[in-house]
Amino acid sequence: MDFLSLVKKSRSFRSFDESKPVSRQTLESLVECARFAPTGVNLQEMKFFLSNTPETNSIIQPMTRWAGKIKDQYTLPPKGHMPTAFIIILVDTSIMPDPDKAKTDVGIAAQTILLAASSINLGGCMIGSFDKTVSKALSLPEHLSAALVIALGTPDERIILEDKVDSVDYYRDEAGVHHVPKRTKDELIVG
Repeated sequence: MDFLSLVKKSRSFRSFDESKPVSRQTLESLVECARFAPTGVNLQEMKFFLSNTPETNSIIQPMTRWAGKIKDQYTLPPKGHMPTAFIIILVDTSIMPDPDKAKTDVGIAAQTILLAASSINLGGCMIGSFDKTVSKALSLPEHLSAALVIALGTPDERIILEDKVDSVDYYRDEAGVHHVPKRTKDELIVG
């Protein structure tokens, strides 16, 4: 698969096949990919909390908020279609005291994880809207600040990428198909 196809395949999935678990070994291999991603000044200030058990997932899932633009139309993920794993990217404040300064590094790590997941036919969703007390709920040390939650699993929904017409707001049609309008290349390139 060429890289552009991999990028297109790596969407924000919000519905998963719960009968297909994600192993701890798979989660560790995704973190191994992120481990080699660049970080500012090579600080490597991130740590990763891995969850693939129903018990731990049931702590994390209710602390997340999904797809704010369509929340009135659908409950996401739908009941019976929850992610089977999570990776929480944490900033070690003993290395970087201000977690906000790690946002670029967190984004690079998250995108690396999702591209690696797509390459093995998993899907995921970066979730920035979550209860920041998730670290406490998981009994993590205070110096580990939750920066981003990544939900993972085998996707069981259809997503269509389409050129933007009027708006970039994503939406679901009557059949539940998720549509993602994208600005055209001509609109993006300014020089």
